Amino acid sequence: MATAPDTPSASQPGDTDTQETREWLDALASVIGQEGPERAHFLIERLIDSAREAGIDIPYSATTAYLNTIPVSQQPHYPGDADLELRIHAYIRWNAMAMVVRANKHSNVGGHIASFASAAALYDVGFSHFWHVPSADHGGDLIFFQGHSVPGVYARAFLLGRLTEEQLDHFRREVDGKGISSYPHPWLMPDFWQFPTVSMGLGPLQAIYQARFMKYLQARGFANNGEGRTARKVWAFLGDGETDEVETLGAIGMAAREKLDNLIFVINCNLQRLDGPVRGNGSIIQELEAEFRGAGWNVIKLIWGTRWDGLLARDTQGLLKKRMLELVDGDYQTFKAKNGAFVREHFFNTPELRALVADWTDDDIWQLNRGGHDLFKIFAAYDAAVNHRGRPTVILAKTIKGYGMGQAGEAMNISHQQKKMDAEAIRRFRDRFELPVADNEIEELPYLRFAEGSRELAYLRERRQALGGYLPQRRRTAAALAIPPLSVFDSLLKASGEGREISTTMAVVRIFNVLLKDRQIRRRVVPIVPDESRTFGMEGMFRQVGIWNQEGQKYVPEDHDQLMFYKESKDGQVLQEGINEAGAMADWIAAATAYSVHGEAMIPFYICYSMFGPQRTLDLCWAAGDQRARGFLIGGTAGRTTLNGEGLQHQDGHSPLLAGLIPNCLAWDPTFAYEVAVIIHDGLQRMFVEQQDVFYYLTAMNENYPHPEMPAGESVDTPADIIRGMYLFRKGLASDGKKAAPRVQLLGSGTIFREVIAAATLLKDDWGVDADLWSCPGFAQLARDGNETQRWNLLHPLEKPRRSHVEHCLDDARGPVIAASDHVRQFAEQIRPFVRRRYVTLGTDGFGRSDTRERLRYFFEVDRHWITVAALKALADEGSLAPAVVAEAIARYGIASDKPNPLSV
Repeated sequence: MATAPDTPSASQPGDTDTQETREWLDALASVIGQEGPERAHFLIERLIDSAREAGIDIPYSATTAYLNTIPVSQQPHYPGDADLELRIHAYIRWNAMAMVVRANKHSNVGGHIASFASAAALYDVGFSHFWHVPSADHGGDLIFFQGHSVPGVYARAFLLGRLTEEQLDHFRREVDGKGISSYPHPWLMPDFWQFPTVSMGLGPLQAIYQARFMKYLQARGFANNGEGRTARKVWAFLGDGETDEVETLGAIGMAAREKLDNLIFVINCNLQRLDGPVRGNGSIIQELEAEFRGAGWNVIKLIWGTRWDGLLARDTQGLLKKRMLELVDGDYQTFKAKNGAFVREHFFNTPELRALVADWTDDDIWQLNRGGHDLFKIFAAYDAAVNHRGRPTVILAKTIKGYGMGQAGEAMNISHQQKKMDAEAIRRFRDRFELPVADNEIEELPYLRFAEGSRELAYLRERRQALGGYLPQRRRTAAALAIPPLSVFDSLLKASGEGREISTTMAVVRIFNVLLKDRQIRRRVVPIVPDESRTFGMEGMFRQVGIWNQEGQKYVPEDHDQLMFYKESKDGQVLQEGINEAGAMADWIAAATAYSVHGEAMIPFYICYSMFGPQRTLDLCWAAGDQRARGFLIGGTAGRTTLNGEGLQHQDGHSPLLAGLIPNCLAWDPTFAYEVAVIIHDGLQRMFVEQQDVFYYLTAMNENYPHPEMPAGESVDTPADIIRGMYLFRKGLASDGKKAAPRVQLLGSGTIFREVIAAATLLKDDWGVDADLWSCPGFAQLARDGNETQRWNLLHPLEKPRRSHVEHCLDDARGPVIAASDHVRQFAEQIRPFVRRRYVTLGTDGFGRSDTRERLRYFFEVDRHWITVAALKALADEGSLAPAVVAEAIARYGIASDKPNPLSV
């Protein structure tokens, strides 16, 4: 029989007829008791609908009482051995604490004790009863561990024999190869961690898109995610303070809209962030309940532990529930930083409340536990979450930061920074969790193990084997793909033809189309675009492969009678993200790590406005590198003067530099279609055949012009030199047959290389100067090669010095070197140490603005005339020309000598 709703207080505002109120509540209690809560919920909703139809304004309420969502009567039976698990948990807590304290005894490498202390039970229930690893029977769950809680994950792995004592003693000491990383980093521990999470907000965002990509893979036949309680899930653990990050909550609406019932957020509400309370004057749990329920999530509040059940049952007047709701988080934090007597005085602060605990000792009151530390309550919440259908679930678990640390940091504002504990605090920790550590061992802080053959170790192993094996774990490879030969792009390797002009963006789209027709890999190509398909000329893909939508297309599109109509499909291939670069990047990461996460290599191409790619989502780009992502990022409409009409906020002059900062990202700035084809083919080979952990960033520009055929010759390997970053595009002919004429070396990339080519013509025709032309689509690769060569020479002083590719190209050439691009000067400056002569760089430093391309290139001083003048000045500085020639050129080309520096205006 259900409990009747609480008797209304006579003092309740607005209650003008308490008898009538009582009758309504009795009727509701009868329905609940006789027909169940579902029927009661239906009737309440109908009453609300009728009231609204009658014109009564009833605002939506997204919050509920400050109580557990799952009542005691609905708690499932706990399937584990709770006593045994608590003993195991105590060992894990000790080892996690010991690892951090030992690491900081004689160093300042840092670490965190308090976060895992608050979340230990939340993780342990998952490890013991819910989280599957990939096996023949299950595709594996995805766990985004909260970064600051990793000491507990290492401590569990140590008990299972997966990590050694030496590794624990090298926590945060990784340089010698013996250590374990500070946070989850697949780059540093490639067999262990799957997802980097400690850059706050990125873990939750990526979890959402991983969950959706799992549905995408299943819809397209690449994965079987299972059904029901054992279906694959994505679990994201995060802190309540982390929800302040925009990325954390920014996509929760999408998760609900996409019905991601394979997604579970567990928010550790310990009420504290790094410096103090998350919401000292409010309630973070109530706030998050409103946020998530309003977005359409299933919300499970896990606030109170089992020890509260009897007390709540005594509360027949609802006074305890009222008191729970009226307190703010700052109060709750203070209670747990004090003692039972303090809680009796300040929480049970009325005669009626004190009467509820009159027969309790102060210690009994102090033992009132929070839901996030209670195995039975946690299991009930998790069980409800995995069984829920149609919506994602968030579990709001109330905990205590630094649980078990006592006066060393429990519920204190200092707890996040605590990395050391004195002997007395450690002794109390030992006693609290009843651990077998002698007094004379306290200073030593020994790691604890279970003996081989012990019940605890057998149970640990048994629980994990029942779920497929050990977690965390990560795959390094998937089956290699059969990549087509370079010749499949033959039309792009040849000249575009008389009168035919295309942009490098169009070259990229043509490559998409070629790959989407290749029988071996076409289904693995994942085009991703944030609502700019038409800008990039990709609208043909709407009809060709369709836009993926698990709902299909329930409407007739406005353009259905056109050849390239907007087509959504349950098995579509394009991921259309709307105006959402962060979401598109998270989508790309999910696809680019599918080889590891799902055992299926996918080939993602994410194309966006380059200014809103790396610049806006650089943190995610670094996370992609950490995760060893494989795929292509295309920075469309790149170049500060090439995207001419959009102005300051759109014009990108630095994205290849930003991308090139990421160690395993290869950044490119191609000029011609054949360069694009060679670079993409190289990426396909390296990432999906050789399975190298790299990814490619290419700029693509929207300026149309003729494209020449790829240079060829007996002694020339142009594709190899393109990949090295630099190749001879054209050798300058001696002016007027004079071999001794002045000569310069002109370098360029992107669309500005065409200005460089035009400058070579001006130099020859107007000034009798010969120019060798070098296309440099890979300035970043040239810099890396040069730095690696210098490093090798430094470490091998007795051997013949090696030469970088830049040196191979330029050492035997004659004359100063001038380089220009549509990016800031620093882009071309990367290779300065390897140019053994006068080197002049031109770039587009400064804020962008709108105008014609010609005017912009003059303004930023990268057009053919500025390049010509720069070359003449370099020759004059070397004594090969008179300075008067430079002055004459400035006058001839109409360059104002008092023109403001574009960097300053």
